[in-house]
Amino acid sequence: MLAALACGAALSLAFEPVAQPIVIPFAVAAFVLCCRGLRLRSGWIPGLAFGIGFQYVLIFWMRAVGPDAWVALATAEAAFLGVLGSLTAVLTRHRWWPLWVAAAWTAVEVWRSGWPFSGMPWGRLAFAVVDTPVARSLPWIGAVGVSFVLALSGTLLAWLAVARGRERRLAGVALGGLVVLALVPVAVPWESTPESEVTVAVVQGDVPGNGDDILYDFRQVTQNQVDLTVQLARDVQAGAEPRPDFVLWPENSTAIDPFRDAQTNSGIRTASAAIGVPILVGAIVDGGPGHVLNQGIVWDPATGAGDRYTKRHPVPFGEYIPAREFFTRQFGRLAEVPRDMLSGTRTEPLRVAGVEVADSICFDVAYDDGIYAQVARGAQLLTVQTSNATFIHTDQVEQQFAITRLRAIETGRWLAVSSTNGVTGVIAPDGSVVASAAQRTQAVLVEKVGLESGVTPAVRMGPWPGRFLIALTAVGLLFTVLSSGLPYGRRRNRQQAEDDGPPATDVPVAATASEGTNA
Repeated sequence: MLAALACGAALSLAFEPVAQPIVIPFAVAAFVLCCRGLRLRSGWIPGLAFGIGFQYVLIFWMRAVGPDAWVALATAEAAFLGVLGSLTAVLTRHRWWPLWVAAAWTAVEVWRSGWPFSGMPWGRLAFAVVDTPVARSLPWIGAVGVSFVLALSGTLLAWLAVARGRERRLAGVALGGLVVLALVPVAVPWESTPESEVTVAVVQGDVPGNGDDILYDFRQVTQNQVDLTVQLARDVQAGAEPRPDFVLWPENSTAIDPFRDAQTNSGIRTASAAIGVPILVGAIVDGGPGHVLNQGIVWDPATGAGDRYTKRHPVPFGEYIPAREFFTRQFGRLAEVPRDMLSGTRTEPLRVAGVEVADSICFDVAYDDGIYAQVARGAQLLTVQTSNATFIHTDQVEQQFAITRLRAIETGRWLAVSSTNGVTGVIAPDGSVVASAAQRTQAVLVEKVGLESGVTPAVRMGPWPGRFLIALTAVGLLFTVLSSGLPYGRRRNRQQAEDDGPPATDVPVAATASEGTNA
């Protein structure tokens, strides 16, 4: 348990702020070795310990919301690795266990990324590889496929550690073959071939006060976006900046409904008229009694508000309360969320200044579904509108920016991300950061970006790799159960005897059998 706890904490070092993904195969191998040889009913114990070590460190930034939120979320996510521990204990009884366990690891990632309450994708193995050669595989096999490759490298490493004789050589060949296959995309990279270019202005208006409370002075937050956009218009008129085709504002650039609040509406119209091009505004909009919408609204200088994208994955217990009556009665603090945010279902890209744009709002960028759907339907450019103000003094900001860069690589698209106070940037299809603004500053980034219509294999496959790996895990469990009719306890002893090799020639066979049974 202690080893599992320490190795789980070590896996968190693969992600920002340490960002050392080399630990991934070793941490996965350690997880397997901690669970291998145990029974179904006990494998969850080291699995849970590993999950606690991993998730409590990885999402330590949730303490910005509150220690209770951090403990609750980290424990819930760790429980999935507890389930994986039991699955690993069973699957390692079959001769093909490195394949089955890698599939199970990725299947559990897919599972926890969508359930419950739309899941929590943070900590997927693929999210750590943006600055490594492995990232070149993202356009070909997607984040799910890359997670599987990384998990398989760990299970093969574990096999190499426990195998003996010819089997050890086989494990070494398999691990070496995987490394070679993983490097193929480096030699044959996905090439982005933009057909045209547009100029995008990305605004970071900053948040007054300590910077971690978007509602501290929400009107000033909106005014900051307006002022910077009007100043950009002056710079364009003076020839200091090129005229953008459209302007991108962050999530929560208006924290009050711009259709009901006259001051906010006037500010947006002032900025739009000054710059003379559409603004993609991040706005909180009333959604009827007791409900609210988090939207990206295309605001045209001539026609006003038009096309909209609604956030697909609101944060449970933060932006809406599931089973509100029950949970607010048990946890009174949840009543501080007065209205439930509704989920968006849009799959078509927005049309902004004649450009097909796949929008995402904040945590949406960590989910595959919305981005894949919009790109598959013709999106030429990615935008992300985010606030992150709550977490501005934590590592969450860097972790989300790494995921954002991954999406540019995976889709082969340019990406512009606007944040209220960090990190705002423009990202090329290879994941490189072309321009960025320092956190907690006011800035406008004006950059030319390419428009791409080609669709990567990863996007074409959509959710099918995840479904395939879930099915593969089920097949592995079936094979394991059918491979022997022995009870689990006797089967474990036989597997252990096979791993230990034949008994020494000077020890009677009967004594060896007896000692093995007693053990």
